[in-house]
Order: sequence, then C-alpha cells, then structure tokens
Amino acid sequence: MTADSDRVGLRLSGPRLERARGDELPSEGLVPGAVQVPPDGAPVLFLADHPVTGGYPVLAVVATADLPAAAQLRPGDRLRFRAGS
Repeated sequence: MTADSDRVGLRLSGPRLERARGDELPSEGLVPGAVQVPPDGAPVLFLADHPVTGGYPVLAVVATADLPAAAQLRPGDRLRFRAGS
C-alpha cells in the first residue's frame, strides 16, 4: 500500500490493472471493503470513511471481518487477496 492511504481507503501499488472500458460507469452504492479501480489502474480498498457512491469498476469486496486488519496496514506493507467463499 502507498503513503496516500487514509481512513477513506488504502491506495494500492504494484502492477496497474487495465480496464476493459475507458469511459465512466454510472454511480453505484459502495460498501466498506469494496476494491475499486480508478482510471490510473491503481486499486483502492475502501475503509471506514469510504464514499457512498462511485463510478469506477469494483472488482472485489473484502470480507467485513478482514477490514480491521487491513485498516492497520502501514505504507509499504504488502497485501494479498484470495478468493473466499
């Protein structure tokens, strides 16, 4: 994660994700734990003070039980996602 992270979300570094569409999507409701991909391709994991809507693709949602651990990460810490049930 990067130093640009805060209570709104963890900004993730690493390989950029290529979006299939370049245009904006209609705004939709977001939940804590949503992983959204903005135009720059660097995913954001939304935390406690996340926005209520967003217009970028959401590729996953982190389990609510795992969010407190994610919120404790510091810049430079590594994060790995894996599929849940």
